[in-house]
Amino acid sequence: MLDALSTICLQSNPVRHRQIARHSSVLSLSQAAKLMKVVVNNSRSTVQLIEIELSKAYLHRALRCSTEFFAYYLNIKFQSVITYPLVAQTSSCYADILQRYAKRVSEIRHLFIGDIILYKSLISALQSPICSTMELVHCSRFDPFVTPESEMNTSKLATLLQTCAVEHLTTYRQLEARQFESVVTIVTTDFEALYAYKLGDYQRCLQLSTQNVHMLLCADRIRDVQIIPMFIELFDDDIVSLTALTRIVNREFRANADACTNQVTLSLYRMTQCQLKLRHSLMSLAKTLSYIEIAQRRHPVDRSLDLLTVKLAERKILMYSTMTMNN
Repeated sequence: MLDALSTICLQSNPVRHRQIARHSSVLSLSQAAKLMKVVVNNSRSTVQLIEIELSKAYLHRALRCSTEFFAYYLNIKFQSVITYPLVAQTSSCYADILQRYAKRVSEIRHLFIGDIILYKSLISALQSPICSTMELVHCSRFDPFVTPESEMNTSKLATLLQTCAVEHLTTYRQLEARQFESVVTIVTTDFEALYAYKLGDYQRCLQLSTQNVHMLLCADRIRDVQIIPMFIELFDDDIVSLTALTRIVNREFRANADACTNQVTLSLYRMTQCQLKLRHSLMSLAKTLSYIEIAQRRHPVDRSLDLLTVKLAERKILMYSTMTMNN
């Protein structure tokens, strides 16, 4: 996946990308250098931030090749200079490291000369009496490759990829709005609002959703939104569950490749959710209820997912209102 992402990031840049056939440290370092050359003089847009994270990932990968065997070598040498009583206490761990080192070397097809020399210098230790009589048990105390710090943290890269996707989807909405504004009303910030809700920025989501409701509520034609697997990350659990249940109970709906609802429905639902999260007054929620009633009257009877979604929003408001008044 890293190689695919780097190909996409580099294809529009003057730095030529050569496909990586194997994960060697030399090729990983080369790829990291290419990505760093691209971003060194560029502004820090989302794409440039992704390229920076990819550079880190390739550097991390490079440091895991070859240097991995050198780390094994140092670890084994460190164990071998410990005084005999301590070696006896940790002998199982020591043998385990030696065995895993030998196994790892045997799995690699292309070794550097230095790797072979290091291995040959330690191979005799595997036939020593102390190793042959040990019980080989797994011990991670001396293993430098099982600590959490040794794994690449991809959470920032994943977040940046989602941010980049939302930016591209918003650009797509803007192009749609300009091209089809004469025949359909399209708001351009629906994906922005979805992402703001996912990030917990409920105030921003409420602002965008309210603007969209005011623009769409009385429009003659409204843009649909497909609830496809790629978008599920942006929807909350209730919408995903509602869509799944609708597919289960409705055979005709299940036959369609993609579920869809329109922009005003999703904007009303997000508006409701944000008001509840932010604990808005009952008067504010009553106004949202009036918008929901208008939407319910305007939706055709065959728009089952739209009707169920606004019904869910209405139910949430009524439950919250009852609970508030009882308290």
